[in-house]
Amino acid sequence: MSPPRAAGSAGGGSRPRGRPRDPEADAAILRAAMDLFIEGGVEGTSIEQVAKRAGVGKLTVYRRWSSKEELIAQAIESVRGEALGFEVRADLPLREQIEGALPVWAQALSSPRVRAMIARVFGSAARHPSLMAAYWEHHVVPRRKAIRALLEHAKATGVLPEDTVVDVLIDMVVGAVMFRLLQPEPLDAEGARRYLESVHRQAGLLPDRPAGG
Repeated sequence: MSPPRAAGSAGGGSRPRGRPRDPEADAAILRAAMDLFIEGGVEGTSIEQVAKRAGVGKLTVYRRWSSKEELIAQAIESVRGEALGFEVRADLPLREQIEGALPVWAQALSSPRVRAMIARVFGSAARHPSLMAAYWEHHVVPRRKAIRALLEHAKATGVLPEDTVVDVLIDMVVGAVMFRLLQPEPLDAEGARRYLESVHRQAGLLPDRPAGG
């Protein structure tokens, strides 16, 4: 049985007694977990290896995360949250929000680390459903809700057609991006930006360029 987590760890609760958590140790642990996951998948990752690579004690890791799947899921979230976060702004038009996010998304789409991470996540889905469930709950669902709210607002204000099925539209865009992400020939940042812009234009989320533009 895994050692119990201290109160106030990833599972919530009251603040722990004693010294507060060290943000640098947390970052080192998450970085080590992600490196090991990319290198060897779930099977190639263990709490002991993570602790050794992060330069901390094994119990330090167990006090924060009760299993390696939980730890890997948060490591994935830490990378994805930085690379692909989408903050809904009620005061900005849909077009401006997408155009502002395209360079960030393009950097992620062209990043070997992000590509490898996503390939590992999907490759682990069958044998480690708890990892996919954690990834889905903590990354996909919150971001999907935010994007859905933005697109529903665009639909209500006439930016998108009344008959737009928002969930299908999201699936189309995400599916196109994931398909391109997993292809063997990666795009550079500029190529990724052009591709993402084209996907969003084809989906009706960006206006067509003027002729000759």
